[in-house]
Amino acid sequence: MAELNARGGGRRRRTRNEINMVPFIDVMLVLLIIFMVSAPLLPSGVVDLPSMGKAKQAPEKVVEVVLDSDEQVRIRVNRGDWSSVSVHAMAAQVKDIQDQADGGPSTAPVIISARKDIRYDSVMQVMDLLQRAGVQRVGLSVRTNGG
Repeated sequence: MAELNARGGGRRRRTRNEINMVPFIDVMLVLLIIFMVSAPLLPSGVVDLPSMGKAKQAPEKVVEVVLDSDEQVRIRVNRGDWSSVSVHAMAAQVKDIQDQADGGPSTAPVIISARKDIRYDSVMQVMDLLQRAGVQRVGLSVRTNGG
């Protein structure tokens, strides 16, 4: 027997290929306790969202701006006739219409709308042109029926 041990053929200790999960479980339980203790102390995440209500009085004059293409815009005042203008001439014309409103300068709201196939970037450029020209109360139209 002494010869077997000397040659290395005797009983050797085998390595185990198992992972010890106890430290992992301990760390996870500590993290769980930390989150359970700190969760009630965090401020609540209440967000005040804007709501769409009804106006007390409808405005006397409403200017509608509709994007037909990237370079053409239609303008309508108080659901009257449409007039087509270029995007660059539109800002000055809308500013003149708004200044002529009965309620005084800059009181007539301007509503921008566009077809589905118009890029959102074009809508934002029109809005930017109107605001740079000094047009007040510029908004985007919304579809309320969801269809």
